[in-house]
Amino acid sequence: MADTPAMLTYLLRLGDDNLVLAQRLGALIARMPELEEDIAVANLGLDHLGQARNFYSHAASFDPLGRDEDQFAMLRSEREFMNAVLVEQPNGDFAHTIVRQLFVDAYQVPLYQALMASTDTELAGIAAKAVKEARYHLEYSSGWVVELGDGTNESHRRSQAAVNALWPFTADLFASDDVEKTLAAGGVGVDPACLVGSFEATVRSVLAEAQLTLPSDPYQRLGGRTGFHTEHLGHLLAEMQSLYRAHPGATW
Repeated sequence: MADTPAMLTYLLRLGDDNLVLAQRLGALIARMPELEEDIAVANLGLDHLGQARNFYSHAASFDPLGRDEDQFAMLRSEREFMNAVLVEQPNGDFAHTIVRQLFVDAYQVPLYQALMASTDTELAGIAAKAVKEARYHLEYSSGWVVELGDGTNESHRRSQAAVNALWPFTADLFASDDVEKTLAAGGVGVDPACLVGSFEATVRSVLAEAQLTLPSDPYQRLGGRTGFHTEHLGHLLAEMQSLYRAHPGATW
């Protein structure tokens, strides 16, 4: 049996990544440059929302407060969210949206692949479904990064600007503490630090094909896993949670 507090924290971290990114992507529906991309970004957002729901539902079985998935999503404060700071970054232009997605996809594919071997059978099942979606996401985002980076001078400029702006937030994906290390040692979870090599190999390969480069500045912004976020998350949560907080427990 997995350590209950550690398991709850771990599942909430996984769920929070996906919920916050789903909210970001959902804000783009009906705002994309083409109908095909509008449908695509809606599907990405729905996939991430579904993954969040699965992780939250499983987390509920470890929660001593008896919260359900809606309460995890809608009644926690900014400091209680444990998503990586990358996923809360604003959409920006299309290049920023796609580069952010590439970085997330390059992380989630090896993460879910590893979690398929979890000794927690429900977590392994969630990962087995999620990895199929993550592979498609990676194919989509990497294709667009290459098209934009190796496209016009303007698309290249915007893509390089996106890489420069978002790369400093990627290390937070791999921040690990006793939660991940304990669960990894028990065969339940994955220490994200072990995923860095696969992530970087994927990103560097895509960026090389796109004629893009990683920034030389070594600065990285950490803290999301322990509730220390950028200024953007508070605004996102205020919008996302407003209806539920105004009518707690309402159903429709």
